[in-house]
Amino acid sequence: MACGAEPEAAELVAPVEVVVGENEARVILGVPTRLGVPAFPSDNPPSAEKIALGRLLFYDRRLSGNGTQSCGTCHLQRLAFADEKRTPTGSTGQVLHRNSPGLQNVAYFSTLTWANSALLDLERQIPVPIRGDDPVELGVSDGQRDVVLARFDADLEYRAAFAAAFPGSPSGATFDKIVLALATFCRTLISADSPYDRYSAGDRAALTEAQRRGLALFNGERFECFHCHSGTNLSVSYRDIRTRSGSIRYPFFNNGLYNVDGDGSYPAYDQGLYDLTLDPGDRGRFRPPSLRNVALTAPYMHDGSIETLREVVEHYAAGGRVLEASDYAGDGRTSPLKSGLVRGFEATDEEVDDVVAFLESLTDRAFIENPSFSDPFGSADGGAAP
Repeated sequence: MACGAEPEAAELVAPVEVVVGENEARVILGVPTRLGVPAFPSDNPPSAEKIALGRLLFYDRRLSGNGTQSCGTCHLQRLAFADEKRTPTGSTGQVLHRNSPGLQNVAYFSTLTWANSALLDLERQIPVPIRGDDPVELGVSDGQRDVVLARFDADLEYRAAFAAAFPGSPSGATFDKIVLALATFCRTLISADSPYDRYSAGDRAALTEAQRRGLALFNGERFECFHCHSGTNLSVSYRDIRTRSGSIRYPFFNNGLYNVDGDGSYPAYDQGLYDLTLDPGDRGRFRPPSLRNVALTAPYMHDGSIETLREVVEHYAAGGRVLEASDYAGDGRTSPLKSGLVRGFEATDEEVDDVVAFLESLTDRAFIENPSFSDPFGSADGGAAP
């Protein structure tokens, strides 16, 4: 779910008072015991009924203004809910500037999207691709709002699903309920059964010799990958239900991908966190993504401008990217805004191969084949149409 300007707040739902404790939430969301339970707001406790409704909505093209796309159009389960494209195209044909990220473990991020420090909860982020107009993704404008809701109210299955997910609410489909259900479904998208996870749990045979060497390099001070990619999410952007508010980190980094005009700038159409804060020091700063299932989510970086994992590792080994024959020419290695963690390092071809092999060990086949996350409409192009 790429990010644009945040649309108006959704209408409020009169909630039925339900309290779900940590242990109950773990069961409902299907969280393995070795992981923390994702945080969720008190006014959107998880339930099996919300998860079921959210899964339907995630894959239903009727949720877009013109009925051509669903959330699942840009987030494909077989690709860990990424889409293989450099950047996606919205329902009205607008090409977006940012790459569609994988959604595994999305509920554990401390901030949502590539470069927005204000979107801290799925309930605030999900309205953006649905209702936002810069860029247009699902494209539900004010003029189409009632038309879209009427599609669901006219469907007997959805009428029953909304009533089950929000008992006691007199209204049928509303955008607030849609957002709450989608957020709950997204909290179930937990990946934790890769070879790396099995190795971490004590299965020494789960990784090959090359992958073990790559893991050591990944966590070593020469390559320094772990400074930005560690913990449950393999990203330092992390929180769960037990994380104290004062200890939550909200990291964004400039990694030397661009250095337009030598002043540290990124292309003017997307300067990362700067576009929100207007702080010149925030130019080119983006949130470090999770590396889970990273071998499935190419191309890489916020704009999909690097094709392979080997090229990603080589980018960091070089300490930044040099662009010569480009509208955005510059030497990212010398960017004055580049993070101090992107210093470059010496690496042999064999060492790069080993790190790539380790990154491939983060692929969770059970996650991308889990029928609980699959398209309930059984379609190849994103769910039911109007």
